[in-house]
Amino acid sequence: MLVHLSIRDIVLIRRLDIEFAAGLSVLTGETGAGKSILLDALSLALGARGDASLVRAGSSDGQVTAVFDLPKTHLAHDILASEAFDSDGRALILRRVQSADGRSRVFINDQPASVALMRRIGRTLVEIHGQHDERALIEPESHRDLLDAWAGHAGLAKDVSAAWQSWREAVAEFSRQEEKVEAAEREAEYFRASLDELTALELEPGEETLLADERATMMKAEKIAAEIDEAEQLLSGDSSPVSELSGLLRRLSRKAADAAEFIDPIIEPLDQALLTLDQVRIEIDNAIRAMEFDPQRLEDVETRLFALRAAGRKHNVAVDDLAELRDRFAADLADIDAGEEKLAALRIRVDQTRAVFERLAADLSARRIAAAEPLADAVMAELPALKLEQARFVVEIDSNDEQGGPAGIDHVEFAVCTNPGSRAGPLMKVASGGELSRFLLALKVVLAERGSVPTLVFDEIDTGVGGAVADAIGERLARLAGGVQVLSVTHAPQVAAKADVHYLISKASEDETSTVTGVEEIAGIRRQEEIARMLAGATVTDEARAAARRLLSETLSKAS
Repeated sequence: MLVHLSIRDIVLIRRLDIEFAAGLSVLTGETGAGKSILLDALSLALGARGDASLVRAGSSDGQVTAVFDLPKTHLAHDILASEAFDSDGRALILRRVQSADGRSRVFINDQPASVALMRRIGRTLVEIHGQHDERALIEPESHRDLLDAWAGHAGLAKDVSAAWQSWREAVAEFSRQEEKVEAAEREAEYFRASLDELTALELEPGEETLLADERATMMKAEKIAAEIDEAEQLLSGDSSPVSELSGLLRRLSRKAADAAEFIDPIIEPLDQALLTLDQVRIEIDNAIRAMEFDPQRLEDVETRLFALRAAGRKHNVAVDDLAELRDRFAADLADIDAGEEKLAALRIRVDQTRAVFERLAADLSARRIAAAEPLADAVMAELPALKLEQARFVVEIDSNDEQGGPAGIDHVEFAVCTNPGSRAGPLMKVASGGELSRFLLALKVVLAERGSVPTLVFDEIDTGVGGAVADAIGERLARLAGGVQVLSVTHAPQVAAKADVHYLISKASEDETSTVTGVEEIAGIRRQEEIARMLAGATVTDEARAAARRLLSETLSKAS
């Protein structure tokens, strides 16, 4: 619960520290004393939107600190732990610093934090119900959530939402895969034809270069073949000088002994020349063998090169990249086949996730239908004391299996009828202003009794009512305070008399230019006098004091 609220330099509040207790606490005071400022300050510490106008005139910043005492099992501790915040013991401290320049700083347990985290934590700690916050109860869009909260369906509702999300994600993934498969199928015929074509080519790495080199070699040989043949005929044919030179060398060698000094210089170079000519003849033979080619081979090489290069031009890739392209076509076709298999698996997943959603949604729907009448009965039980004994409250549920959503298959709406025999209709259309306030109070009381946050704040919900109705409101707030901490800003003396703790909010002038708001706990005669003022107005009469004593004594006697 909220145990301490500290406010510094917020609007009319210069310095204020309030200790709060369990049970029902009321805050009273004359109109304009600053009750709304107090709630604005509390809201700021709970993550409400900051505003520079909240800072007291002449101050550089304003500050609000709210201290809560919570069990270690409270959700707020789990949220802080998930965000790596220290959360030792039971105390939780929320502090908000609002600067006059519009900037705002947040601290949780004296650690810097974000407004979003503060707001998330604040929602688990305090609910503020005001005379103008009934939209959530009036709007049918919220009625389903209110029914679930009251009936304890939050866990199942969360499962239904998760199942819906899983189903929609499965449907979306199936649709994406279906589009991919359809697009791929449109290209599959081209892929298969191209793959067959490239596979038939039996591509080899570097084949184009090898064939081009071979073709170039054969074409060069063709060009010089005549000259090589002529050289071969000159050295090896009938007119070859080699045989005559060989004969000359033999004859000179026989006569060398007789005239060595003349013949030896001739024999040696002649012998060398014959050796050189013999080597030339060998090289000519080698060249002839190397230049030997089959014209058919040249034609085959040229045909193969044309086919490879034509394929490269067709697919707009280099010949050396055709093998990679072939493999890519094969992979694409494999993906198409795999895509069909994946599509079939996704179709099964869609059916499975839909079945899970439908099962959970049907279960939740059945539970909602079962809870509708008990909720209506609980609200109806509150109506007689609020002078609505002839009214009827109905929880209408329309279920449609074909129109499911993240919240299930049900449309839930609260309806009322205020006259016997009339047909129930929407709250806003059927109930008058005063009746609407009382219906909403009954709803608030019933809904808050289950799964409430630790602290409930009611801001002038008794506006426009009096007498027995105001007394009934006070009784219901006191009843709520038996389970949670309740703070009520009120103008009704009947409500104020039911409080465990009474705070008086007042406004005073510090000087001619400065006004401040203060809050103090009152009891005894001072409390009696404040309730008398609430009964009588500006002039407190003895009759009002007597009535105030009676109200307080009745509360004490009921409590005892």
